[in-house]
Amino acid sequence: MEYNKLTPEEEYVILNKGTEFAFSGKYWDNKEDGTYVCRQCNTPLFHSNAKFDSGTGWPSFDDAIENAVKEVPDADGRRVEIVCANCGGHLGHVFRGEGFTDKSTRHCVNSISLDFIKED
Repeated sequence: MEYNKLTPEEEYVILNKGTEFAFSGKYWDNKEDGTYVCRQCNTPLFHSNAKFDSGTGWPSFDDAIENAVKEVPDADGRRVEIVCANCGGHLGHVFRGEGFTDKSTRHCVNSISLDFIKED
């Protein structure tokens, strides 16, 4: 499968499991309707209706598109990493039990790991 060409900053996050600075990404405050897709392979990952403002500075979603996001225990054993189920690109981490939404789940995602397709 051929993937999108990534910038060095995108490679740092998506391939090397880096993290962008809070409040620096282009989607943390996006309120438009649409679908967030993997920056590397264009797989649909999250719908905008699952996005909420967690105040953390990263896009936060309380639900992912079914079978689009895979959870992997972090090497440190303290957190759970989320990756694109199609290409394995690093997205961020998932946290549970924080109470931000009724689902009490926060997929905390790096904006740089995403592209956005606005709903017509």
